[in-house]
Amino acid sequence: MGNRQPAAHRLHLRNSHTLLPEAARPDDANHPPGDATLIDTLRRIVTARQYAKIDGVLVDVWSASVTVLIWDKLREDKRQRLLTLPSHELILRCIAIYSHITRDQTTKDRSRHDRGTGV
Repeated sequence: MGNRQPAAHRLHLRNSHTLLPEAARPDDANHPPGDATLIDTLRRIVTARQYAKIDGVLVDVWSASVTVLIWDKLREDKRQRLLTLPSHELILRCIAIYSHITRDQTTKDRSRHDRGTGV
């Protein structure tokens, strides 16, 4: 899939420790690769509507929400593959999947609109 994450989220996840004072705080959660409770932590972020620091990375509500949305739609074998990644990589992979899906849907919608309007 390559490195197709949206630039804003790539910047946010990589440089949050230098951009935000909150990044200096201790981790709210630690999840080694393979720990499926990461998804529970992301669900708590979404429910509380409050970012959290996971494994040294600040995770915002949107990133957590998109990750959970994609996770819930994946087959079990795909979930197990994602769980082999560090938490920030799993989140970035889900964001990339979401971006790909929404980009394709936007293209289809535009095409449908253009055909309907004669553009």
